[in-house]
Amino acid sequence: MTISVTLGGGVASIDREVFELLFDNSTVRNYKDYTTALSAGVIAFKDLLDLSRKAEIPYPLFFAPLPVVTAQVDLKTRKLLQGVRKGTFSLNSRATIELADVELIIKDLVRKQELVKKHDPTLKRNPIVGMLRKSTGGPVRDAQALLTALGFSTQDIQATKNKTAAAELFISRLEANHILVSRSVNGYMPQTLSKAKFSGLTVRDGKVPYIFLTGGSHGEDEEPVGRQVFTLALLAVLVARRVFVPVTMDTRQIEASPGPEYGIVAEMLMPAVQLRQCSLSSLDEVGEVADHFKVTPSAIVVRSALLKLLDRSVADDYLAELAKAYSARPKPPARTPKPVNAIRKYNGREFSVRMLDALDSGRITPREFCQLACSNRIGVFDIPDFRSAVW
Repeated sequence: MTISVTLGGGVASIDREVFELLFDNSTVRNYKDYTTALSAGVIAFKDLLDLSRKAEIPYPLFFAPLPVVTAQVDLKTRKLLQGVRKGTFSLNSRATIELADVELIIKDLVRKQELVKKHDPTLKRNPIVGMLRKSTGGPVRDAQALLTALGFSTQDIQATKNKTAAAELFISRLEANHILVSRSVNGYMPQTLSKAKFSGLTVRDGKVPYIFLTGGSHGEDEEPVGRQVFTLALLAVLVARRVFVPVTMDTRQIEASPGPEYGIVAEMLMPAVQLRQCSLSSLDEVGEVADHFKVTPSAIVVRSALLKLLDRSVADDYLAELAKAYSARPKPPARTPKPVNAIRKYNGREFSVRMLDALDSGRITPREFCQLACSNRIGVFDIPDFRSAVW
């Protein structure tokens, strides 16, 4: 089967498998011109050129034999996915993630990393990457070493107004240390996360590693904002341990040996010496302690059980009650974000600022900025609004 390409009065043919293979592995796979061409079996040459430009695919490749195209796609995929290894880092979870579920997002984040390095050749090796590959002397020291390197403290997290502010503080400190942070916004990413249930992932780079943080509570009966604080800490620890992989976790499970990464995160957010001074004799008190430490009540219960501050049966009862209360809560109405806010959230502030700098210095044109930094989701006249959203 073929796709007909029209130009003037002439018609050329493209192998349909080649057409799908190239575009299905790109950021334009959901564009209207592409889906229309698939259903109609025909595309104008100017539309093919436009789509190939947006997808960064040399258009002559569409006229190459299928084996040549397959080899090129495989080569590019292997190169791009060097930033994330196969497999899943699971914390108290048996869930696994297939790279295919997040492959287009990973490719897009790798593309963003390359753009940052292209426009800032002064970037040096990131000292956070791999700093905890070997322990500095146990979870307490490792936690303190990482927080010090990032430039804030457990007390700074606790002093924030609420859990949302704590997450924003964490993100700001990560980005200040050239660890880029992207947050999921369905409809503004090259891939929809309707099926993939995971917490986030880390993308390798020696200068500007990327953290991708999914939204919501992933179907679990647990408040999402406090969970995101925990997830951010875990992803930071993985970068420091040089682990680049999709992450699943269940912070409601009480495991006898949750692993060294959990110990470091727990000491960053819920230091044992502080938690031992807290009263946990009721769920109300658990909630108050969770608000103080800026994590979920479930995380407090699990940490307390592991420290033998709560009896296992009491902890299990608490977790059951918390899940029941959360599932019965009123569901907040879904809101559609403004495009400039959604793009800023998915890009991350640090990437957005750096691309605005490239625009302001004349290294890229406004049209290139809209394509490279915003995936053509906004036009040139929307750049001032995007700048306001970033700042």
